[in-house]
Amino acid sequence: MKLTKLPLVAALSLLVLSSNAWAQSTKRLIDEVNPFIGTSNFGTTNPGAVVPNGLMSITPFNVSGSPELNKFDKDKRWWSTPYTADNKFFSGFSHVNLSGVGCPELGSIIVSASAGDLDVDYTHYGSAMSEEKAHPGYYSVQLNKHKIKAEVTATQRTAVSAFTFERGGKSNILVNLGLGLTNESGATVRFLNDSTIVGSKLMGTFCYAPQAVFNQYFAIRISRRAPASGYWKKQPPMEGVEAEWDKDQGKYKIYPTYRKEISGNDIGVWFSYDTKPGETIYVQTGVSFVSEENALLNLTTEQPKLDFAAVRRAAEDSWEKALRVVEVEGGTTDQRKIFYTALYHLLIHPNILQDVNGQYPMMGSLQTATTKHDRYTVYSLWDTYRNVHPLLSILYPRKQLAMVETMLDMYKEGGWLPKWELYGQETFTMEGDPSIIVINDTWQRGIRDFDTKLAYEAMLKGATTPGKDNKLRPDFDDYASRGYVPLREKFDNSVSHALEYYIADWNLSQFASAMGKKKDAQLFARRASGYKHYYDKETGLLRPILPDGKFLTPFHPTLGRDFEPNPGFHEGNSWNYSFYVPHDIRGLAKLMGGERKFVDKLQSVFDKENYDPANEPDIAYPYLFTYFPKEAWRTQRITSQLLSKYYRNEPSGIPGNDDTGAMSAWAIFSMLGFYPDCPGSMSYGLTTPTFDKVTIHLDTKYYKNPTLVIETRPVDEHTNRQRIYFDEFQIGNKLYKNTYRINHDELMNAGKITFFTKLVGGTPEITVD
Repeated sequence: MKLTKLPLVAALSLLVLSSNAWAQSTKRLIDEVNPFIGTSNFGTTNPGAVVPNGLMSITPFNVSGSPELNKFDKDKRWWSTPYTADNKFFSGFSHVNLSGVGCPELGSIIVSASAGDLDVDYTHYGSAMSEEKAHPGYYSVQLNKHKIKAEVTATQRTAVSAFTFERGGKSNILVNLGLGLTNESGATVRFLNDSTIVGSKLMGTFCYAPQAVFNQYFAIRISRRAPASGYWKKQPPMEGVEAEWDKDQGKYKIYPTYRKEISGNDIGVWFSYDTKPGETIYVQTGVSFVSEENALLNLTTEQPKLDFAAVRRAAEDSWEKALRVVEVEGGTTDQRKIFYTALYHLLIHPNILQDVNGQYPMMGSLQTATTKHDRYTVYSLWDTYRNVHPLLSILYPRKQLAMVETMLDMYKEGGWLPKWELYGQETFTMEGDPSIIVINDTWQRGIRDFDTKLAYEAMLKGATTPGKDNKLRPDFDDYASRGYVPLREKFDNSVSHALEYYIADWNLSQFASAMGKKKDAQLFARRASGYKHYYDKETGLLRPILPDGKFLTPFHPTLGRDFEPNPGFHEGNSWNYSFYVPHDIRGLAKLMGGERKFVDKLQSVFDKENYDPANEPDIAYPYLFTYFPKEAWRTQRITSQLLSKYYRNEPSGIPGNDDTGAMSAWAIFSMLGFYPDCPGSMSYGLTTPTFDKVTIHLDTKYYKNPTLVIETRPVDEHTNRQRIYFDEFQIGNKLYKNTYRINHDELMNAGKITFFTKLVGGTPEITVD
């Protein structure tokens, strides 16, 4: 190498450039995440600490108990999240929480701290909160009333809270086992010694599912032995004398305490201290859904010693590794925050269920088993089959494989594939037969190292079992004999049911064909075309059908817009469902009178504000224009508008419930520039990417290339900051013009795809709004 002496200015310039490059390469992606996004506007996410797909999540609980919320209590406000950015009254940290769901559950075992005389009423010891800070794996807050700084971090199955008592003096740690989001309040707790307790809390009846009841076990260890401790309960506590073996003295030591174990509703445990100013007391918590012993084993294994800083570093490192699978360049600060927060939310559910020894509660059973792979739980499949699982298959295929293996284990244990599984219990919430779609989609994407014979057996059971014995398709007989589900009760969601069966059966047809089952493939493909029964020429929409075969009259297509009861449809209306035939868009267009009428009708959904960005049935609508190349510019304009309007770097920055990552997955795909509008089909609709460059690090076990680079270049440099449209892209040396859909294998094997963008595209008369 030839060395050249540089002028001082040039040398300094190189030094600055080098320093900037180093700083950019070492910048933490976890700092691009804003965990407060989605904590308002019913996003129902929370800013607490969790590791990727971890069993433990610990978050501030602030939706009950404050004077400011009394009006909500009187109105019986139905909170489905432990935290909302709109409230500032801290009741404690809840252990194991759901993210982005619409029904309340879990959010219990609430640990808090107070200063001064002991008061176990959470409406009294609760505090106004301020100075909140959060990033992946860590959260902190100031408890104004008590002058306490509260911090939390987590491992896969444990958490550690740090309470720093700024004033010192009388101080308390409180464990509230009655408060929570679950509909159950029963619990049991016992002292192992004066700084360790174990117990269980009853959970269940998620979304009115009475059969979905289970126990959450816990072990809690306090960093300092308490001079005084005890229980609280609505009835007076029972005092006595208990004996404990003293290993050092070789004899029993006697000390006054409350009775060693207590059970009941609305119980709790307190520990009281005299602290020095600035002293920190730590609370380490392990959880299990198998036993108290396993909760303690999880705690001692994952936190063998007390080291808050080390746990925090490990949590942050785990997130950094997970987020770095996708590296973006360019875009605004807000766009990067939105993207990485969405990726963060994607990796919360499904979460692992097994303990460190591999044990987990079997599906629908009081028995336990041991798993060789990660055992997952929280399968909100009606939401996640559409985009979460396809995205996991691309970015984290090994996780997706274990999720499919878990689903098959559930079938072996409980007799059915999951529908909306929660901690080993089936809730039967929402519609359809979604596991079929997830399994086929996973297989089609090349993740095939699971038991396909067992999978096919399980899929067939839901798709062929007649009568009321069919737990996944309760109206199967009508569906099989008529080709549709008639409206037999006023609000039985019949159209929603049938549309979900159609997409499930189309996926089953694809899987059957791949397995060499030609007759089955033909049967299920034929069933999947049954949506045509619902098409009403008068309105140009899908309309409920009565048992006599006639359409429902009167018919109000917009009824259900505000979640009011609506004959034939669940969480939406006819506008939200009428284009939900993802497996046969061209057939639907023909049914509606051809491309022009189809496009005009679809465009009217957006023009007349009948599109619901906060729910799943219509979230793929913007991408349906890509089936018709001359109309694909509409996809590019609409997705850009939706991202700008509904996804923001603020607490209200998700358009409703995140639905265990489904809303976030929509944003991720849309910002990357491609979307799986038909799960199970290996075709993506394309839109204009948000960033200058994206590097996706692929798993070479499943994909040929180690990376996929998505690059966006303006045709005209002057429109670089206003690019909206593209009408050509390049893969290798091949230039694609007026092409707006791409095959999965072609995209994943591209190595690099470059979009050429401009301010105005597609149709000359279109201008930027």
